[in-house]
Formats: sequence, C-alpha cells, structure tokens
Amino acid sequence: MATNVNDDEYDRVKEVKQFDESKIGVKGLVDSGITTIPRFFVHPPDVLSQLKPGSKIRPDLVIPTIDLSGVDSHLNRSLIVDQIRQACSSFGFFQIINHGVPLGVLDRTIESIKGFHEEPTEIKARFYTRGLGTDVSYISNVDLYNSKAASWRDTLKLRMGPKMADHDQIPEICRNEVIEWDREIKRLGEVLSGLMCEGLGVETTRLKEMTCLEGRTIAGHYYPKCPQPDLTVGTVYHTDADVFTVLQQDNVGGLQVKYGEDWVDVKPVPGALIINVGDLLQIISNEVYKSAEHRVLANSSHEPRVSIAVFFKAGNSDDLCGPLPELISSEKPALYRQFTVTDFMTRFFKKGLDGKSLTNYYKL
Repeated sequence: MATNVNDDEYDRVKEVKQFDESKIGVKGLVDSGITTIPRFFVHPPDVLSQLKPGSKIRPDLVIPTIDLSGVDSHLNRSLIVDQIRQACSSFGFFQIINHGVPLGVLDRTIESIKGFHEEPTEIKARFYTRGLGTDVSYISNVDLYNSKAASWRDTLKLRMGPKMADHDQIPEICRNEVIEWDREIKRLGEVLSGLMCEGLGVETTRLKEMTCLEGRTIAGHYYPKCPQPDLTVGTVYHTDADVFTVLQQDNVGGLQVKYGEDWVDVKPVPGALIINVGDLLQIISNEVYKSAEHRVLANSSHEPRVSIAVFFKAGNSDDLCGPLPELISSEKPALYRQFTVTDFMTRFFKKGLDGKSLTNYYKL
C-alpha cells in the first residue's frame, strides 16, 4: 500500500514528480481505479486529528445569509450594509441570495467547469502548467512541491482581469460560460465592494478607485471521490490573499470556516453565492473586517464536488497598499505597514497554502 511504504524506500520527490509529469491530476488517479491514495497526499497527524467526525465542529452555528433584494432602496440598503459589516467583522464569510446573477448562468458555468475536468487527459494536458503568471492553467495543487502534503483536488485557473486571457486560450468547453460568468461577477463585485465600503464608513467607490475590482482570477476546482478521505483534505486550511472572494459551490458540500477555535460547515444554499474577506481587505480596513481561515474536506461522496472562486485584487499591483487613511486615528493607529500588491502576492505564492496568514508579516 502506498500509505505504508518504509521510510527508507520512499522517495517523495520522485513520486511527486512522476505524478506531476503524468498530468493526470487526482481525477486521473481515481479513474485508474486506485483504492489507496499515494503517500504524498497523506496529511500529518496534527492535521488529521482536526478532521475526525465531530472534532470541534459547531453544528449550531451557521454563517449569515444576506438577502440583497432592494439593495438600491435607501431603507433596504442601510439594513444590508449593517448585515454585511457584522458578517465581515465576525465570520469573515457570508452567503448572498437574490444577488442578480441568473440561475441559468450559475448552472451553465458550474456544469462547464465540471465538463472540463471530466474531459480526457490528453485534452486537459495541453493546459497543464506550473508557470506563474500564465493566463490559463490546469493543475493539481499549486504548491505541490513545497507543501507538507498534497490536497485531493484539481484546478483550472483563468485570468479574467485586468486583461482577460486570449479568447482562444480558454478551453472551448467552458469558454462562453466563464466569459458570461465574469461579466456577471464583475457587476456583482462592484455592488459588494460598495456595500463593504459603506460598512467601513468610507466612500462607496473607495475600493473601486483603488482598482480592487480590476484584478480577477477564476479558479474552477474539482474534488473527485477520495478512496481514503480520512487521510487527506480537499484544501488545507488557509486564508485568501485577495481583497474578497466570490464563490459558487455545488450541492455536495465540504467547505468549513473557522470561527474562534471551532469549525462551521458552510452548507450549500440553492442559488446562493458565498463571499469571504481576503487578507488584503483585512489590512485595508485596519482589521475592522477579518479574513477567516477555511478548508475543504476530502470528498467522500460518489458525486464530484465542483466549485468556482473569483478572487478580486488590485489591477495596479505596483501601487502601495495599507490601511485606509480614513480609518486611522490616534485612538485606532495603523496596524500594518504599506507594501505593494506585487510583493504581497509573490510572498503568498512562495509560501503556498500553509495555513499561515500573510497579514502577520506586514504588522507594525
């Protein structure tokens, strides 16, 4: 069994390299009929102990669901702003309903991402690359070579802004769908950023003026059934390095958010989208808003789990970033030093998803 190889016989680097160069991803491992996962997917005991059924899970807690109906009316808007402020400063996560993105767009996009991941390996392999800065890439674990253990998922990553990937570079099976999705999410992102700004007591367009809506990357994740879900994870616990994230998940579930010392299941709500605060927004807000640790459990369902995340970050990545001057006072001094987004993202990709937030590095 791959999980019981003697340490003297096990060459992790070699096994990881063989897997990476095969370009089959975890979907290919499942299709090959494996019943035990390769050893480099097995996580250390301190991680696995937190995954045991009932381990620090709070079934009594749910992340807020916020109804955006009537967001343009004064009465409703003030209530929505208050709800978003509370959610961003406590959980760092919330779900939204009546957000204006047509259900048909949601369904078509998630089906197209699923369709890409279920194409033959020889078609997907054309997009398989580890080169940072590429506009389109299919990959299994961006931090495969420097993580303690790999996670049970594959990802299609697409750059949508400031400059969208060339039309012909985007896989044909999902090309029209992700372009339509991006158009809708760009509109929704502007609505959300305005509400978040108002929650901070700053101008509605403040984040937009900082180009925080221009940098957009789509990550289409695919989590096939795992033969040993108690030994690995779908995604290790981490915080997002962006300003904020818009996530669509299917009905399989598995996403969990850390709240205090406990974990909360983010149960799928039909037609809803999940929003979470990123590290950059925690810094920009001078910690009024909090980026929360989250993880995805390895999929034990026979159905694959599919999710689509859109990460919003500054389009002008060489501009200085730090707490907004409007949020700094003698009573609440700046908690972070200034830096460029380029420096921030370089550090993020260098460290990988190690569970440690980058915000501590920039603390004053």
